[in-house]
Amino acid sequence: MDGGAATPLILFPTCVMEAMAPAIGDAVVRTLRDRGFEPSIPPDATCCGQPAWNAGHPHEAATVARTTLTALADAPPGPICVPAGSCATMMRVYWPELFRRVGDERAEAAAVDLADRIVEFTRLVAAADGDDEDGRAPREGAVAYHHSCHMLRELHIRDEPLALLDDAGYTVAEWADDERCCGFGGLFSVKEPEISVAMADEKIDGLPIGEIEALVGSDLSCLLQLEGRMRRRGIELPVRHIAELLDPSGPADGR
Repeated sequence: MDGGAATPLILFPTCVMEAMAPAIGDAVVRTLRDRGFEPSIPPDATCCGQPAWNAGHPHEAATVARTTLTALADAPPGPICVPAGSCATMMRVYWPELFRRVGDERAEAAAVDLADRIVEFTRLVAAADGDDEDGRAPREGAVAYHHSCHMLRELHIRDEPLALLDDAGYTVAEWADDERCCGFGGLFSVKEPEISVAMADEKIDGLPIGEIEALVGSDLSCLLQLEGRMRRRGIELPVRHIAELLDPSGPADGR
C-alpha cells in the first residue's frame, strides 16, 4: 500500500497459531503491512483463556487471561488485531463476564475498556484502504470457505472474508455446509470425540472436492480439525488460513 506512514496496531497472534502454524502469523503480518498497518506483538501476551473457560473452569481461565489482558492494556493505544474469530470472541465478548464471575472488578473494568479495541483480522483488513493497483496480478482459482461458529454467530462476521477473497481474484464455490460447525469446539472434540468426528465428516462430505483448489477459513483451530480429519480419510485437499491467500507475497505451497 502506497501513501503516508503506516498505522500502528497491536497483533495478538493467538497461542494456537504461534504453536502450530507460525508461518500463518508471518502471512498475517505481511498482509497487515500491505494494508497500511505496522503490527507489534506485546511479548507478555500469551493465551486468551478460552480452553479453561469452555471447560467450566473460570478461575483457571482468569489466571491465564489476566496476563494477556494486562499485556494488551499496557500496550500503546489503537486496534488489537486477532486472526481468529474464537479468540476474538473470547476477548471481546466473554472477558468481562469471565472476570465478573471470579469477582475481579478491576480486570472486568479493564476488559470492558479493551473490548472495542479488539478487531478480528478479516473485519480489520476489509475496512482498510487497500491498493489494488500495485502491479500484482489477481490470483485465480476456486475455494470453499468455512464460516467458523464464533466468528459467524458471536461476532456476526460473514461477508468480509468472502469479499476479501473475491477482491483477491478467488471464486468462492457454493457449499451448502459452509456454515455448519466443524465439530472442534475446543475441548468438545476431546470430551466427545465420536460426535466431533461425525460432525467433521458430515461437513467434509459436502465439500465440492473436484471443483476447488483449497478449503479456506479464518480460524486455525477449525482448520486443524478439518484438515486432520481429511488427512485421516486420505483427502489431499490443501487447507489454508485466509491470510495465506491474502499474503502479498503469494500463497505458500505448504506449511
